[in-house]
Amino acid sequence: MTDKTASSNLISRIVYIAAIVIAALPCKELFGVNEIVTPAAALFAGLVFAMIFKVPYPKFNKNGSKYLLQASVVGLGFGMNLITALKSGTEGMLFSIVSVIGVMIFGVLIGYWLRLNRKTAYLISSGTAICGGSAIAAVGPVLKADDHEMAVSLGVIFILNAIALFIFPPIGHYFNMGQAQFGTWAAIAIHDTSSVVGAGDAYGPEACQIATLIKCTRALWIIPLAFVTMFIFRDKKGSKITVPWFIFLFVLAMVANTYCHIPVGITSVIVLIAKRALVVTLFLIGAGLSVSMVKKVGIRPLLLAVILWIIIGVSSFFVVMATIPA
Repeated sequence: MTDKTASSNLISRIVYIAAIVIAALPCKELFGVNEIVTPAAALFAGLVFAMIFKVPYPKFNKNGSKYLLQASVVGLGFGMNLITALKSGTEGMLFSIVSVIGVMIFGVLIGYWLRLNRKTAYLISSGTAICGGSAIAAVGPVLKADDHEMAVSLGVIFILNAIALFIFPPIGHYFNMGQAQFGTWAAIAIHDTSSVVGAGDAYGPEACQIATLIKCTRALWIIPLAFVTMFIFRDKKGSKITVPWFIFLFVLAMVANTYCHIPVGITSVIVLIAKRALVVTLFLIGAGLSVSMVKKVGIRPLLLAVILWIIIGVSSFFVVMATIPA
């Protein structure tokens, strides 16, 4: 290793660790100033880092983004009232059933039309229909997808997921969407839970609660989808199904906050920590989106993902605006 390489590695480690520390700081509570690192800013910082440096701790980055996201979603549950959340999210949950099935059907048909690899098209459709990378990671082993098919599918979803965090809040404000409207729309139209919660948090507290609830409910579709996948892509040996257990912990957190009379001081601290953990998660996700991953994607998988995104984004927007009061 040359001195130049060693120096570059040292700088990347320092910048990486410093960025995580800064993202985790609750500036408003500690210093009385507005948050310097918002969810969108954290994701952007991660993307910039990925363009300049290699991730110094790739295993930590991958596992950290996964488990921090799960922990932050559970933590946000301590700030929600179960009864109120269920009433607010009913419309979104009903539309979720139609949209999940519709996106899967359109995805398979459009993928066939684009002459795209069958498994890649199925993975991209799963990620768009349910919850982004989590759905792909869960369905992939059942599908017996290889590393290239997984990498391409995840790359496409992560690219669009990053874009969504930046464009959805401005679109919501432009059309004067109410908190419930935006939260429902974001949960249905944005791929990954991280950007759904990030966009909802940027729009407002009620939007964040509704978006998180509907997205977590939507994530449960991973289980029936995995069984359907086993039937379509028959495998006599059977396949392991990854169950999103953190969703059940999220529900338990809401139940505890609603019925266990936990002091507000405690729940507010938990929610604060969860929000900062989400910001750190988005930085880690951005830092993991390397140039090589983008190059692997290819035009046809990206085209399929964009077409499906437009279908689900536009259709859900009109349904939400027509059925949910502002």
